[in-house]
Amino acid sequence: MNSGILYIIATPIGNLSDITFRAVETLQKVDLIVCEDTRNSKKLLDRYEISTPTMSFYQNLKSGGSIKPVPKLNLIIQELKSGKNLALITDAGTPGISDPGNQLVASAVENSIVVVPIPGASTIGAMISVAGIDLTQFVFLGFPSHKKGRETFFKKVVAFEMPVMYFESPHRVIKNLELLKTLAPEKRIILGRELTKMFEEIVRGKVQEVLEYFENNQDKVRGEFVVIVY
Repeated sequence: MNSGILYIIATPIGNLSDITFRAVETLQKVDLIVCEDTRNSKKLLDRYEISTPTMSFYQNLKSGGSIKPVPKLNLIIQELKSGKNLALITDAGTPGISDPGNQLVASAVENSIVVVPIPGASTIGAMISVAGIDLTQFVFLGFPSHKKGRETFFKKVVAFEMPVMYFESPHRVIKNLELLKTLAPEKRIILGRELTKMFEEIVRGKVQEVLEYFENNQDKVRGEFVVIVY
């Protein structure tokens, strides 16, 4: 029996209308949808009347940020080997970026399973499109370390000569902007908040200016952040 196909499908990063026809068609026809969180994915699937069965697939972190083996990985591979076609989606955006999608793809490749990308929304791509700076070359560093290694992370950020992009959480954005101000006050920032959502905002300026903006607008320190330092 031939193995099934694993489809890696990009989903909206906020606005549920930002999904391709091909993505919807594929989600409707596969045998199983593997989701980062089935509860979050249900909103999207209900919107497009997709009744395909779902399975959760999430990532655990050990203390210090190291990654534990992903639960259900072997089960998913066995489903593919049995001939079923599966789709992988995350809570938002393109799988494989700061989520366990890369582990599933690696395992599928090791087992000679065909992996097909269904491209679409991406926070990184959206931010690049509105940056207005030369991003012919840039560095993406994912999420900063929480505590241990946090200062090392930002020393690395300011050391690059090319622009650096990373994700940030509302719980640490002000603290980390303060650290950037200490390490490299001359740097400039483009910060995207709640991209494609109702309260979408792009904030630009020197580190000090962006820091003051959020210190003076604490009600806006919420949602998902994407930061470019250059």
